[in-house]
Amino acid sequence: MVTLGLLHTSPVHVPVFDALRDAHRPALELRHYVDESLLERARREGPDAVAADVRAALDQAVADGAGAVLCTCSTIGGIAETVGTDGLPVLRVDRPMAAEAVAAGRRIVVLATVESTLGPTVALVEEEARRAGRTAEVRPVLVEGAWDLFEAGDIDGYARSIAQAVAAVDGADAIVLAQASMAVAEDLVRAAGGAGAPVLSSPGPGFSAAARLV
Repeated sequence: MVTLGLLHTSPVHVPVFDALRDAHRPALELRHYVDESLLERARREGPDAVAADVRAALDQAVADGAGAVLCTCSTIGGIAETVGTDGLPVLRVDRPMAAEAVAAGRRIVVLATVESTLGPTVALVEEEARRAGRTAEVRPVLVEGAWDLFEAGDIDGYARSIAQAVAAVDGADAIVLAQASMAVAEDLVRAAGGAGAPVLSSPGPGFSAAARLV
């Protein structure tokens, strides 16, 4: 059976990607690797500080027979792609989303609930714009206080705070939800009638792209 490895920094992502697999690629075996300390250290010391540990996780995925690895953490996704492992395709979950944002228009707002995610996500959107030969004006916005709700287990409050931040955005051609965890706000955004611009999250496009790699 074909196996896709997934590197997470929170266990909440495991059922999200299991559900995507069940809905779209039931024959695909998923192997989850969860290390919450990677995000904690990356927030304190910068993403480069966890490069060796990320490489070790990717090496373990190779040893376990993964055909590709999807890194679901936006803060360390760039590191995962950079350190890589010889012969193993590694994809950061937000790359396909960034490409969608660039295709939607020039004015892109990046919403994040963790400050350490803003820099890597803005850089990714700008990279995808250059790759597409487009110009992007990227505006980063931190959703203050939302991550405290997430860490406290108040997922409903987390989703509401994100939806409120989306509603406050104006002058955007696309709104990017920088972290996979932020996809929980999508139903609230739709119920409110949308945001006047596409609101993009990473789990669906990221999973589809990674599944194609294997």
